[in-house]
Amino acid sequence: MTIDRNQTLFDRARQVIPGGVNSPVRAFKAVGGTPRFVQRAQGAYFWDANGKQYIDYIGSWGPMILGHGHPAVVEAVQKALLEGFSFGAPTEREVELAEAILARVPSMDMVRLVSSGTEAGMSAIRVARGATGRSKFIKFEGCYHGHADALLVKAGSGLATFGNPTSAGVPPEVVQHTIVLEYNNLQQLEEAFVTHGKELACIIIEPIAGNMNFVRASLPFMKRCRELCTQYGALLVFDEVMTGLRVALGSAQSVYARSIPGFEPDMTVLGKVIGGGMPLAAFGGKRHLMEQLAPLGPVYQAGTLSGNPVATACGLATLHEIGKPGFYEDLGRKTQSLVSGLTAAATKAGIPFCGDSEGGMFGFFLFPELPQNYAKVMTTDNKTFNTLFHGLLDRGVYIAPALYEAGFMSAAHTEADIAETVAAAADIFSAL
Repeated sequence: MTIDRNQTLFDRARQVIPGGVNSPVRAFKAVGGTPRFVQRAQGAYFWDANGKQYIDYIGSWGPMILGHGHPAVVEAVQKALLEGFSFGAPTEREVELAEAILARVPSMDMVRLVSSGTEAGMSAIRVARGATGRSKFIKFEGCYHGHADALLVKAGSGLATFGNPTSAGVPPEVVQHTIVLEYNNLQQLEEAFVTHGKELACIIIEPIAGNMNFVRASLPFMKRCRELCTQYGALLVFDEVMTGLRVALGSAQSVYARSIPGFEPDMTVLGKVIGGGMPLAAFGGKRHLMEQLAPLGPVYQAGTLSGNPVATACGLATLHEIGKPGFYEDLGRKTQSLVSGLTAAATKAGIPFCGDSEGGMFGFFLFPELPQNYAKVMTTDNKTFNTLFHGLLDRGVYIAPALYEAGFMSAAHTEADIAETVAAAADIFSAL
């Protein structure tokens, strides 16, 4: 009798960890079944507790843009470990990483390093409020900016409404200044500024939303966000935790700047890729805004592990590798190849399907055309997706265990990996 070590570990985990996981989506609750407990990873693959190999299209939810265990990154981390795990004091390497980030994202004059995307997002909003002297801000339904209290809200019905908490433990008064709008809805955006414009500290937005799978902000919508923020004295905060240095070397903001002359956000939130897989994130912006932060200004923010010397070594080595000529062209070509292959396989089988990608980030939907907002995404065919997910899993292909999550390509994926993935999907589609 073969023992499923994934199940054994999950049973053990549920006795000591809520739900058996340390982040909810890992529990497979949306798709059913037993989570895969990862034993090790290398390149484009990981092996579970049973020793089964999978092609990995999650990549730690985005950071592993080079693939797992890239030799140059491993070497940098090993060297840093020998020098010390944590100091709680400044290091030269954190200065180097800050300089490297600013060189790649020129909309920022200054940046502060932190340990998580949640920390970076809530800190950026605090700076926006401190700099403007205003309390209210706009977020969009389906955009995830971390689990800070004021950001855990959903939209009410109808037009622009104040949010209600989507988590127990968040008092309604904490989110009373959070205005939630529908993504890509120009009418709601205009009305919100007419009603609340002089009270708004900022808009915070994912330019490509990765927590409703993969949904882009349209060019007219993003252009109007910028115009209204400028007109009313609010800040435009780009949450690029997921898209930062993932969709392009200049991040998603550089993609929009190609079509919107002079476009740039006032502040940017980064994470994932800049840490190369280590707990590291950042937020930055124009100098006059960032100088609002202590010890220079009145906006307080601190963190014992901020700028951790091992994490900064990992991030620096990653940024060095992704800056090499042709890196993003090759990454984008492979991602497009995967999406095109999946689309063709679904179309041949008569399955409604559409996909989109930018750089090394992609998503797909069981729809004939791409959705523009969270409400539409929520109408997708869960049953068919779950069949696809488990069919791929059985065939050694690991995609996100929820239809509301984007996927990620790495430089380590090969054409053979993509062909194997498409062939596996084609088998499942034909059976459907």
